[in-house]
Amino acid sequence: MHCVLTHILLWLLIIDVHTVWALVLPPLEDYDPLEPLMKRDMSMSRGKKVQSQGRLPPILNPADVTDDDRTLHVPGEIPSYVINHCPLVHLYSEEKYWPSDIAEFVQNFRIKDKRGNSMPTKENLTLHDLKAEYSVDLFENGTETSIPSSEVFLSSIDDFDKDPQWLLGHPPEYGTGYNSKAPAVLIVVDKGNGWVDAFWFFFYPFNHGPFIMGNGPWGSHVGDWEHSLVRFHNGVPKYFWMSAHSSGTGYRYEAVEKFKKLRKTKRHEDGNDQGTILERPLIFSARGTHANYASVGQHAHDIPFFFMPLSDFTDRGPLWDPSLNFYSYTFDGKTVTPSTEREKSLGLDWLHFQGGWGDKQLPAKDPRQKWCLAQWKYIGGPRGPLFKKLDRLNLCGGVKKWNFRNGGCPARKLIKKAEGLDAETTDLMGDNCGVLLYRIRPKWLRGILRLLMWRGILCSLMEFFTN
Repeated sequence: MHCVLTHILLWLLIIDVHTVWALVLPPLEDYDPLEPLMKRDMSMSRGKKVQSQGRLPPILNPADVTDDDRTLHVPGEIPSYVINHCPLVHLYSEEKYWPSDIAEFVQNFRIKDKRGNSMPTKENLTLHDLKAEYSVDLFENGTETSIPSSEVFLSSIDDFDKDPQWLLGHPPEYGTGYNSKAPAVLIVVDKGNGWVDAFWFFFYPFNHGPFIMGNGPWGSHVGDWEHSLVRFHNGVPKYFWMSAHSSGTGYRYEAVEKFKKLRKTKRHEDGNDQGTILERPLIFSARGTHANYASVGQHAHDIPFFFMPLSDFTDRGPLWDPSLNFYSYTFDGKTVTPSTEREKSLGLDWLHFQGGWGDKQLPAKDPRQKWCLAQWKYIGGPRGPLFKKLDRLNLCGGVKKWNFRNGGCPARKLIKKAEGLDAETTDLMGDNCGVLLYRIRPKWLRGILRLLMWRGILCSLMEFFTN
């Protein structure tokens, strides 16, 4: 009953939001989601590509970067400043599904199309078996048909509903944050004019969905790609973005919490170890869903305006340092280049695999599946790193469903404060936009403003100018 009432409420709110949307917002075709977010920091001054009066030059699509604009001149080479500013991840203290190695993960699958036909691969699947397309003799008449990988998915050999061991992943080492069995994936993209984007991808074998008022979980899926973006200009980190479900949040780099960590270097001639203390940005990974947040506590789960019955939870659990074990590549908008022999041994085909990194959504008749008013217990797996809009100019790379100004992803000056008893307050935090409404009286007026400001025009303007 709780489930039904909750979803009816959500459905009514969404209808009201779409009504306001249709009345006051311009059509999507008139909006350019690739317009750079940081207009206040960048000079878009009529094509000038040099720094003037303290303003920064424009960010370019990587495919449009010329030799004159290029920041990174050696394909496959990773700048040291990218590693030095790699984010640290606080996994949840009661996490059950830890990070894993994609090379280990794929060994537990077959590749199938939507009809259940298996693709011709080795019995023990490897990353080399993940390709952009497959040739299959579907009718067994000697004629092969080309099937794009967008029409296939990874299908578990084991019953994932019973939590096989490979689904649980591997926790990081206590104290150091090193995880020998779960390399991250780093893709560095040259955006020209001194701009460099460093995408850190974190892979988890399973996404355990949230509960709604004790009912659930909902939206669980096999395979879970999360990522963050550190945006540099001339080697200095300027902006930071972290994914959370279908969207994410962007910050000015100085806004996010930092953690001091010693990075050891090669032994000096006198026999003593040399090291540098680095300030690394912190990410807090939510329990089960692994959504990334910048603060500790309770966070509304991919739904605007503090709908707390559907929430993510973060805390200062085990610290994972992805910079100690990762696969690294550079990407110029067309070509992916591996950094070392380790990446070359894996091949590059897996990056061009467009299918789901996990089982497709279970049918309604499957006894493992459950349904509750527009939500399923098990949904399909996600796509891989190369399909996360690495050529983005704004921080998010797209438009949030309920927020249109600057792609719905302004670079905030203050951390969004979480809710709940475990929420922390620091000097870096600011109140979320909607908190201001709690002081509005009478309640009917607050209700109207609540509707209009549902991550919409007024709220977006407030966040844009105040962050």
